[in-house]
Amino acid sequence: MTEEKITTPSDPEADGLVFRAEAGSLYVVATPIGNLRDLTLRARDILKSADIIAAEDTRITAKLLARYGITTRPRAFHRHNEAREADALVEALASARSVALVTDAGTPGISDPGARLVCAAASSGHRVVPIPGASAVATAISAAGLVAERFAFIGFLPSQAKARRECLTSIASWPVALVFYEAPHRIADTLGALAQALDGRRMVTVARELTKAFETIVTMPLADALAWLAADANRARGEFVLIVDAPIEHAAGAAVDADRLLVALLEELPPARAARVAAAVTDRPRDALYARALELRRGK
Repeated sequence: MTEEKITTPSDPEADGLVFRAEAGSLYVVATPIGNLRDLTLRARDILKSADIIAAEDTRITAKLLARYGITTRPRAFHRHNEAREADALVEALASARSVALVTDAGTPGISDPGARLVCAAASSGHRVVPIPGASAVATAISAAGLVAERFAFIGFLPSQAKARRECLTSIASWPVALVFYEAPHRIADTLGALAQALDGRRMVTVARELTKAFETIVTMPLADALAWLAADANRARGEFVLIVDAPIEHAAGAAVDADRLLVALLEELPPARAARVAAAVTDRPRDALYARALELRRGK
């Protein structure tokens, strides 16, 4: 793997940029998923120096650019004009212009437009440079405390009930955690569909409004998720990442650290309920887990 060339301006004090967008290169730039301070320094440099900024929603991107004093006006690049704009942007690359691709939040090409442009640019011989940063998938998984050692990113499920059932049936037995994206107006239907298609004992992490003021990350048995959602209307607001841990038989077969599991469960559940969930996951005696949960709660 070749080392990336670091290009610095001839006068570093002129604009304060360490990285500059190079002519004929496409930059796939990750942007914050909520908290605007999560924009990386390298992403700021590229957005400030790129000739063109292609954005899924120019209004959202304009706010981010204004926050960092970037005056380039973003150009619309979304699902409805992706084919046409991809051709136009490849022509711009061929004319020695630099292009930065961003989505509303997170990393382009992950359940968002971008893959077509990346493919077209690479096929035309242009350099494609990923500028990593925020990702809702990675953010949610890092805080989920999964038993599963592997996960599969499913993204948004089909909107039609039949297609959704077929999709879930086909992946229900996969021995991995399943990761979904969901919108607020569909969250109840999706949690209901997951509970019907998958084992209700499987643990689900509901992560909403990640990195924002009302960030919520909770873990519970899948069978309890709809009741949790219905208990407070505010819980259905925002953008969601749902992570369903591995099937019980696979989770039990893994070397589950009961103490680690109980500590995570006690963040959200009383000891008796935490012990019940831990018993379902580990196949260990609930009474023993309850006694250990009380010890952990007391800090022993």
